[in-house]
Amino acid sequence: MTTTLITGANRSLGLETARRLIEAGHTVYAGMRDLGSAARAASLGAVPVQVDVTDAGSVAAAIDSLPELDVLVNNAGVLGSSLSLDDLDADAVRDVLETNVVGLVRVTQAALPLLRRSANPVIVNVASGAGFARSLATPGTDEHGVLAVPYASSKAAVIALTVQYAKNLPGFRVNASDPGYTSTAFNGYSGHQTVSEGTDATVALAQLGTDGPTGQFFDRSGLVAY
Repeated sequence: MTTTLITGANRSLGLETARRLIEAGHTVYAGMRDLGSAARAASLGAVPVQVDVTDAGSVAAAIDSLPELDVLVNNAGVLGSSLSLDDLDADAVRDVLETNVVGLVRVTQAALPLLRRSANPVIVNVASGAGFARSLATPGTDEHGVLAVPYASSKAAVIALTVQYAKNLPGFRVNASDPGYTSTAFNGYSGHQTVSEGTDATVALAQLGTDGPTGQFFDRSGLVAY
């Protein structure tokens, strides 16, 4: 049995990832800041776990509660309050980086001892095409219209972190996924993909074997070349 922890698993992409991996046979621990929203995850067969990725004590307690760990899905993330230069300041950047980047590192570092005991350790970092410079700079892409500096910068960092973790952990499969422009509360349900489509890459990467790729960036169509 594969044991998986998903952060930000109380709704939208995280909850759908939990549902699909449970369906694939994983034992899923659904991480969430507030256990008041645990019912949906529990109804799918997931084990709700309180974890706030911005709080070291919360992260440590969550990891300590796991009997084992094979797959870590770093899904928790925030859009932030700044959507253009008109409302941008250093605090807005700091707040987003604390969850999307520092929080990812905090959880991953805490989880490494458990993951190292697995015969097939896997890490999936949920990034975004908004963190991929080529997509941001190409007219006609979904990402080109994104003006938010903190969010795009944080997801660019997630992609870079993925490459660096993969180089440092050669026995692991460490990859980043791009959900694409998916209809969720995150974007006011404006996306053109379903949550199932938005989790395709994450779910596939979470099921990689020891011979799978590592240090790469994937969307639901496959490899996104750097």
